[in-house]
Amino acid sequence: MKKIDVPMLLLATLVILMFVLVGIAIAFRNIWLVLLFIILGFAFMGFGLSRKRKRK
Repeated sequence: MKKIDVPMLLLATLVILMFVLVGIAIAFRNIWLVLLFIILGFAFMGFGLSRKRKRK
């Protein structure tokens, strides 16, 4: 059985949370929060992909 990489799991969970918050911000009709959470989601995703690439 493989060992779970906890920091990457938490980072992936954070990315999913950002995109869930985009949906909530859309429901509240707040364009600034939508933009903020989209930018944060893609930034965290890019950070995770760069860490994964450096590891291999």
